[in-house]
Amino acid sequence: MDNARPVEEMTFREASAELDGIIRQIESNTLELEDTLKAYERGVALIASLQKRLSEAEQKVDVLMGELSGQQDDQIRDTTLS
Repeated sequence: MDNARPVEEMTFREASAELDGIIRQIESNTLELEDTLKAYERGVALIASLQKRLSEAEQKVDVLMGELSGQQDDQIRDTTLS
């Protein structure tokens, strides 16, 4: 785990897959305490990154939906004025 890629360089899918692997490792109860703590720390970093990315994606979708809604309102106004 010491040679793990920086979280910010990973794609969402890669970070999610690594997090799944970490969860399986921790749940297996086969790691030493020190390794479990390192895995947990890495998992926390991955979760924070994934949550941030999801939040950013949600904001982008909200903006796009707002733009779409604005365009639809303009089209409705254009047809009612004719």
